[in-house]
Amino acid sequence: MVDATDLADREITRERLDQASSSQFAAQGSCLKEARSLLQRLWGYEDFRPLQEQVIQALLDGRESVVVLPTGGGKSLCYQVPALLKSGLAIVVSPLISLMFDQVSSLQEVGVAAAAIHSGLSNQERQLIAGQIRSGELRLLYLSPERLMTDRMLGFLEQVPLSMVAIDEAHCISDWGHDFRPEYRMLSGLKDRFPQLPIHAFTATATQEVRQDIARQLGLANPQFHVGSFDRPNLIYRVLPREDRDQQVISTIRRHPGESGVVYCLRRKDVDDVTMMLKQAGFRALPYHAGLPDEERHANQHAFLNDHVEIIVATVAFGMGIDKSDVRFVIHTGAPKSLEAYQQESGRAGRDGLDAECWLFYAQGDSALWRSLQANLPEEAQQTAQQVLAGMEGFCQSTKCRHRAIVEYFGQAGESGKCGACDICLGELTEVEDSLVVSQKILSCVVRVEQSFGADHVCKVLVGSRAKNILNRGHDKLSTFGLLKGVDLKVLRHWIEQLISQGFLERYGEYSLLRVTPAGRLVLKGVQSPRLLVANSTSFRQTGIAQVAWAGVDRELFEELRDLRRQLAAERGVPPFIIFGDAPLREMASVRPLSTTSFRQIRGIGDKKTSLYGEVFVAVISRYCHERNLAGDQFALRDQSQNSPPATVDQSPPIKREPGEIQKRAYELFSSGQELEAVAKVLERSRSTVAQYLEEYILDRGLQDGRPWVEKNEFSQIEVAFEPEDNRRLKPAFDRLNGQVSYEKLRVVRACLQNRGHWPM
Repeated sequence: MVDATDLADREITRERLDQASSSQFAAQGSCLKEARSLLQRLWGYEDFRPLQEQVIQALLDGRESVVVLPTGGGKSLCYQVPALLKSGLAIVVSPLISLMFDQVSSLQEVGVAAAAIHSGLSNQERQLIAGQIRSGELRLLYLSPERLMTDRMLGFLEQVPLSMVAIDEAHCISDWGHDFRPEYRMLSGLKDRFPQLPIHAFTATATQEVRQDIARQLGLANPQFHVGSFDRPNLIYRVLPREDRDQQVISTIRRHPGESGVVYCLRRKDVDDVTMMLKQAGFRALPYHAGLPDEERHANQHAFLNDHVEIIVATVAFGMGIDKSDVRFVIHTGAPKSLEAYQQESGRAGRDGLDAECWLFYAQGDSALWRSLQANLPEEAQQTAQQVLAGMEGFCQSTKCRHRAIVEYFGQAGESGKCGACDICLGELTEVEDSLVVSQKILSCVVRVEQSFGADHVCKVLVGSRAKNILNRGHDKLSTFGLLKGVDLKVLRHWIEQLISQGFLERYGEYSLLRVTPAGRLVLKGVQSPRLLVANSTSFRQTGIAQVAWAGVDRELFEELRDLRRQLAAERGVPPFIIFGDAPLREMASVRPLSTTSFRQIRGIGDKKTSLYGEVFVAVISRYCHERNLAGDQFALRDQSQNSPPATVDQSPPIKREPGEIQKRAYELFSSGQELEAVAKVLERSRSTVAQYLEEYILDRGLQDGRPWVEKNEFSQIEVAFEPEDNRRLKPAFDRLNGQVSYEKLRVVRACLQNRGHWPM
């Protein structure tokens, strides 16, 4: 076991690693070379992200560790890569079946033998996995903590060569953490059964106290601590008072047409109300909370992960179960109970590294709700809860850069200067003219009411309210009565919260009364000047981060590739982001690869995915380029940051892809009237690949009749679902037909309509 002081002294942060001599890693060069080779071959990345290399080396050396990397920072690779390089089976502990499914699916997609054992499997499926474990075929096994710690499972694993245990979401073992789960405490018994087996703890969110507690609970021997930056620079944070919840939510969602997002609510009733409101406004949204039947909750989560709906409205119960990489916005309709919880929940956005927006709409009642829920906690736990709640309140009211506020809360140094990715640094909040004078009026009023009233009463005095309790107390006779007449009560309340956040006012007592702090006394004397902010009336603009992320991307092609991804995912029974995230799709839509060789150069695409999907994606891209006279293979432009139009024939001649031998064979089969399923079987190709061959065959032959692949009556039904403004996209037609017609048939009809001149060339 390790002493807390020792842990703090030994903690390895990124700053210290940067200062370390590179010579100390020379001996491990060959292992890291193998790790990079795996990374390139399987995952399609050239090198590791910051800190990943050090973590992987520690795991390869058998050193136990606690690893803190932000959501989207590449935690999973830190144990997946070593698991493939070390001999024996790696055990991965994960709290939810949905997380296990996503990770196992992702690994299988790149060719890694991985499996999960959970309650959803049949006995036959469990026996199959057990056989793979005994034979040494399986490299990673995912288990929940409660299943791992059964005598039966532990007894089975004692007979198997094991390489390590990686515990994901490790903060759940600590009651200092924001999401303590009692079943994680069972993991403290691992050392008794496997004293020589290295254990590694991974989490995205953990303060120093939580990190130390994780090591204690697990009994880690002389662990290394690797702590990455808590900053997520691709997230754009905005924090605003909640005024018209429904309108604020709708306005935010309309900034992201067709994109995935999560709306968090504090109460189940709010989830139901917001979901209904969004449906009535024309959005595709579903609810998720613990009050729903298990079957409905799982069905709704499945619909969201598989892009059947764009929006999930949820309580915090949804936080950890979402591993969807292409979430482009997260909205909080109320303030969470802690900044740890907010970082975890907002961190669901932008896991693919692309830009995403995080909006928080808060009100004073949010804190009151949390305090009421915490009232029955034991005294020590209640004090801890109140302390972290105060940190959340401070974040909402702060005039400091949001990114800097978050990293400093977790004990790291924030970057100086403007981040360009929050409302403060983007100038979306305006400083109040004469902030000092306004602050002095507020503080003076608190003093005049003898520091014996809360914020509501002080606000009423300042605006000159004739309310009964004001008149009965004679507060209409105070010199501060009506000093801020005409100021909206919500704005005034917001200023009071800012003064509390900046340390010029403080709450005390059971009823949250206000009193002036020593720093506030200096404001009254004019020695210090607070900074009061109000939201601009102008609309929120697109940030520079968002502009760079879309630079050079052909959005029309991107949407076509999204449609194809959705179709392939449905065929394979996995969520679309498992096939490819948005980042590879954007790069495809930017450089437009015209061969499987150039397709393999797209970042994030390895050998296995090239083999599975390269042909069909290249076919779509080639057809797109040919129809629009666009050049392909624009890798020279890949790293340009400016937003330039697609390269045209004047810059580089378009390339018409000649059909290969397999495709020519498909054409012969189509010409004899063979059905798509039969051709796929003969060629040993997926339905989606053969559907693409069929579409190109129809275009090449100039066919205008979809038979025998689509009957005449069905053709007419599908035809009316295509509208000229769709510009050949399949998804709008698919939606108009309520998903009742396959993408294969849509492709047939689209090709015939194009030959009829349905769309301008």
